[in-house]
Amino acid sequence: MSAFDVVILASVVLLTLVVVGAVIFGARLLRGFTAAPAPEDPAFIAEKDRQEQSLAALRSAADEANSTIDVAKSAAAASRAEAAAAKAEAKAARAEARRVLDAARVEADTVLERAHKQAEADAEQLRSTARRSGEREVAVLASTTREQAAEVERRAARMDERERMHTEEVERLAERERQLTAASAALAARESALAQREEALAEAEEQRRRELERIAGLTAEAARTELVEVIETQAKREAAILVREIESEARGTAEHRARHIVVDAIQRVASEQTAESVVSVLHLPGDEMKGRIIGREGRNIRAFESVTGVNLIIDDTPEAVLLSCFDPVRREVGRLTLEKLVLDGRIHPHRIEEVHDLARHEVDQLCQRAAEDALVEVGITEIHPELVALLGRLRYRTSYGQNVLKHLVETAHIAGIMAAELRLDIPTIKRCAFLHDIGKALTHEVEGSHAIIGADLARKYGETEDVVHAIEAHHNEVQPQTIEAVLTQASDACSGGRPGARRESLEAYVNRLERIEEIAAGKLGVEKVFAMQAGREIRVMVKPDDVDDIGAAVLARDVAKQIEEELTYPGQIRVTVVRESRVTEIAR
Repeated sequence: MSAFDVVILASVVLLTLVVVGAVIFGARLLRGFTAAPAPEDPAFIAEKDRQEQSLAALRSAADEANSTIDVAKSAAAASRAEAAAAKAEAKAARAEARRVLDAARVEADTVLERAHKQAEADAEQLRSTARRSGEREVAVLASTTREQAAEVERRAARMDERERMHTEEVERLAERERQLTAASAALAARESALAQREEALAEAEEQRRRELERIAGLTAEAARTELVEVIETQAKREAAILVREIESEARGTAEHRARHIVVDAIQRVASEQTAESVVSVLHLPGDEMKGRIIGREGRNIRAFESVTGVNLIIDDTPEAVLLSCFDPVRREVGRLTLEKLVLDGRIHPHRIEEVHDLARHEVDQLCQRAAEDALVEVGITEIHPELVALLGRLRYRTSYGQNVLKHLVETAHIAGIMAAELRLDIPTIKRCAFLHDIGKALTHEVEGSHAIIGADLARKYGETEDVVHAIEAHHNEVQPQTIEAVLTQASDACSGGRPGARRESLEAYVNRLERIEEIAAGKLGVEKVFAMQAGREIRVMVKPDDVDDIGAAVLARDVAKQIEEELTYPGQIRVTVVRESRVTEIAR
């Protein structure tokens, strides 16, 4: 019986048991119905309905079990038929397998026989091959043995030859040793002779030195010291001459290049000049206007001076009054105020205040416009508005007769041309040069140097460190450390130091010339001093017997350095030392 038949049989038995159980359960339910209470009891009726439903469910389950049993039986019959067919196929397969096995055994016997024959043939071939290779190896071994024997014989011959050569070398070394011994003895004799000769030479040298000291009257140490001093003096002189030649060559090249750049920059810039003054003159339509300006008991002139901060000078000058103030902007506001009052004709304290406010506003606008025009001319943008206002105030500020705002524009142009010649950053250098005197706008209000004041302003309003450093270093309050600072100094000197750019008072001019001559005349060996070209050149005549050429170069450097340290002057001062020596002879 197959496994499938066993499974079918087990299923049928299980279903039979289920059906029997259902029948037994139904019988018990029927017995319960017969012993149940009266039909009128609702609980009994409900229980009865429930049991009837259960009985109906059991019947349906029994019907399903019967149908399942029928299906299982039909499946078992089909499986038995399939099993019979499978048995038939298996029998046919076993018969085919026996046939194939018999054929395989016959084929295997045939192949085995052929393999035996092939193996015997291969074995015979291998034996013949091994025999031939063994014979070849024996022949090779025999030839190798013969070669090794010949090599041994050759090595033995070489050993004999080396032993003979070694014996000859030992004999030569022994002969050389005997020769060296004889040479050593000869050298020892020569050394003793040389030592005796050196002692004799030393004694002769000592006698010669003593004789020279006796004849010269100097010891060897003194003679050595004198010789060293002579050589040192000569070396210093030659070094000074070399330094002078190098400095002269470098100065000539640098001056030529710098002169070319500076002259080109100055020639390409032209700027008008303004006379410096601390007073302004206002022309009046008539002398009767002076009385109206003074007012009753002088109330108008007092109100004018208190409101404007400008001193009003009324003297005997016909049809003119003077306004005096050290602040140029305030003086200009006062002048414009008085001019408007004179034109209007109404002069009283309240009107003075009104016109002063209008004049101050007008001057502020003029300053703003002047600063903007200067910025446009120079080509500078992005500047703080407060700096623009301060630049506008420089429109009325002068320095040694030179208008400061125009000086800034001129300096910026010169610096830009120099930067272009040197291939540097033109906008930055022009900005440094244009802002270098910004501090002069506050010199009447803030204590300190205008360079330091300007640097603080530039730093406060966001200028770069290069610009700030150039401003604070343009008068050497701070040592210049950048190329921008150096070019700012140079352009400032070019603008302020060129002929006609600035003026100074006669007293200061005379004092400066006298001090220059005093500095040069106080040097040793100076005979005469001449200040020439308005103090821009000084010529120093020296005594040729007291000062040589090297001393003249040193004297020129010392005078120039002392002038730089003690004096303040525009531009530069050239120091020329003249040394002339004349020798006259008469031929008879």
